[in-house]
Amino acid sequence: MAPKVTEEQVLGALRTVIDPDLGKDIVTLGMIKDMRIKGADVAFTFELTTPACPIKDQFKEVAADAIRRLVPGVGAVEVTMTAQVPVGQQGGETLIPGVRNTVAVASGKGGVGKSTVALNLAVALSQLGARVGLLDLDIYGPSLPTLAGVNEHPVWGDNNKILPLDAHGMKVMSLGFLLGDDDRPVIWRGPMVHKAVSQMLGDVEWGELDYLVLDLPPGTGDAQLTLAQLIPLSGVVIVMTAQDLTRTIAAKALKMFQKLEAPILGIVENMSTFICPSCGAEHEIFGVRGGGRAAAEQLGVPFLGTLPLDPEIVKSSDAGVPYVTAHPDRPAAQAFREVAGLVAARISVQTLRGADAPAVQQTRDELRKAIHDAQAEAAAKV
Repeated sequence: MAPKVTEEQVLGALRTVIDPDLGKDIVTLGMIKDMRIKGADVAFTFELTTPACPIKDQFKEVAADAIRRLVPGVGAVEVTMTAQVPVGQQGGETLIPGVRNTVAVASGKGGVGKSTVALNLAVALSQLGARVGLLDLDIYGPSLPTLAGVNEHPVWGDNNKILPLDAHGMKVMSLGFLLGDDDRPVIWRGPMVHKAVSQMLGDVEWGELDYLVLDLPPGTGDAQLTLAQLIPLSGVVIVMTAQDLTRTIAAKALKMFQKLEAPILGIVENMSTFICPSCGAEHEIFGVRGGGRAAAEQLGVPFLGTLPLDPEIVKSSDAGVPYVTAHPDRPAAQAFREVAGLVAARISVQTLRGADAPAVQQTRDELRKAIHDAQAEAAAKV
């Protein structure tokens, strides 16, 4: 007669699976739900802290493998992967009550591709299974209508709030939707900026969102200050290019948010290299390599990765289709997804471990290796 498989045995095996970011096993972290054992067969739910986890398939594989190796006589192992994003935003319940996390995408200067990065990161998070909203707060030069290919005008809902538009699997809102096609410049003073930012947040029916991505205007002005005063940010992503000038200006933007006590999720280096479509050669556009990583090390913040320049990014942006949707298999699209996964992971870690949590800046391969190394060490103690 085959030995009976017990829940204690299964949980013991799963305790050898360590989350490399949180530094604890998945049982202690409460990620194992709804355990069901029928004879020798085992089924359970593995609940991650974000659907955008860059290694969720690896987690599933490692958890099932741990049970098969360490539980004698086990039969079929069924693992159902789900996610519950923790609430990282505290104190903003009255303004945006259903939003769990707010991610500001900022830059020290214009021309570094910040809005393109914000759009594609938001879409990547949505494609990975998160509930996402994107708010274009660049009130002087809103670009979301063009980048997302949205030309509709929002309407008011029954609760006297503006209903955001649906585009590319997420909720989107921009002052450009309200201004229409008028090409006259927006000239607003500080109090008007404050009111506009406040209304774009509080007067919009965002509903239940895991992440609200905020595309900020470049620089360190009224919109950034107002935002930090109105809601507690879950984190800020700084976009820069490799050249020394943008590194210096990006540092100013970063330090401003630090003074406002907004957590810095990390630096993204955009337009890092260009791969020639004809010969395949890789070129440093600004004549340097690793400027973003160097800036992150110098400033003591995580480096989230590099995004190469692909001519198709320009074409898809002009066509109003996010690049990660139009070209999901190209290297730059994969880079966007990896950055999105690291952003989500960093938010989860700092929510569960506090603002002093160690920086999450590992690549997908490094995270996979970390899981295997931690599992081997834990299994050796069993």
